[in-house]
Amino acid sequence: MTAPCNIVPTSLRRVRAAVLSAVLPGLGQLTQGRRRQALTYVAITLLLIALSLGLGRISGRAAEVFFFMLLALPWWAIQSYDAYLGPSDSSADLQRTWRAVWARAHDIRFLGALFLLSAINDSFIILMNPEYLLPFFCTKPGGLLGFLTKALSPILHTIVGYGFLQLRRWALFVYLLYATYGMTNAVVNLTCFGPGRVRNTLLITLAGFTAYILWRRRCFHAPLTHQTSEKLFQHSS
Repeated sequence: MTAPCNIVPTSLRRVRAAVLSAVLPGLGQLTQGRRRQALTYVAITLLLIALSLGLGRISGRAAEVFFFMLLALPWWAIQSYDAYLGPSDSSADLQRTWRAVWARAHDIRFLGALFLLSAINDSFIILMNPEYLLPFFCTKPGGLLGFLTKALSPILHTIVGYGFLQLRRWALFVYLLYATYGMTNAVVNLTCFGPGRVRNTLLITLAGFTAYILWRRRCFHAPLTHQTSEKLFQHSS
């Protein structure tokens, strides 16, 4: 027995809308006839990008990239997912989309993707700057020990990123170990080398991420199957 003819085209239209909004925010919604949402999403995207650029001018290039990943990129992903879900019949589109993101733990998966992206970025920096000595508990070790201390960050980011994408129970434990190590190292280095933009940003970011992940710790208690996520989404709607 073949599937009804309208199932595949509908699915393809949703994917196409998501891809269009990923390329240009609001474009997928525009193709669905949601002109008001498209204009709103474009305006929000431009505002967040401008905010990231403004904060970057104050704090430097690295902070600009950081704030873009923290502010604009999550919104970019949400509005693309909104295009995939299509028009909402029962509630406001954006409210419906956020409920789906929350119930299906896509926010945790997004953080996992950020960790993997960070692992790639860290690895590139290490390879391009082999002479850089990373502060490690008031020391700057060189040689093999120095390489291992630098490699620790992308390794942990990769493990945590994969675990978050899969919502594995062990990922929460590994992240807490990583956060404890990172915050302890940053605080110790703060007492030895004094405050710095990178060090201060790391402390604030880790504290905020850890508080949010602990708040969302129930996502890691059991594997979230598609059927379970659908029930949670329907319950939250």
